[in-house]
Amino acid sequence: QVRLLESGGGSVQAGGSLRLSCVGSGFNSSTYYMAWFRAAPGEERKMERKGVAVISPDGITTYGDSVQGRFTISKDSASNTLHLQMNNVKPEDTAVYYCAAEPLPRVKYGGSWFYWYEYNYWGQGTQVTVSS
Repeated sequence: QVRLLESGGGSVQAGGSLRLSCVGSGFNSSTYYMAWFRAAPGEERKMERKGVAVISPDGITTYGDSVQGRFTISKDSASNTLHLQMNNVKPEDTAVYYCAAEPLPRVKYGGSWFYWYEYNYWGQGTQVTVSS
């Protein structure tokens, strides 16, 4: 059974840094796409979660425009742990951050992996609050 557990959220002032972690179990992250999504205050439905950063099974990373150059996604395949290093955070980064995972498709798939419907496995989320 695939399980994802996020940690590392909290309150930080604008311009500061925060590091989120997501420990996965029940799967091999080297064969899964993994990603961070976020849901701003008031966005409670899964379909409102927005992709922040994605890492492919072979380590290729992609970022949303709003976090490019500030956030870094990485994974430790040995421990099945996904990280999100958040630097120079802004008040608009305030959100619940979710870890997501999906196995590499068996057939060729041309999706971006930046949409909530591309993932079947989710963590419970961790709150990040950035004050100005």
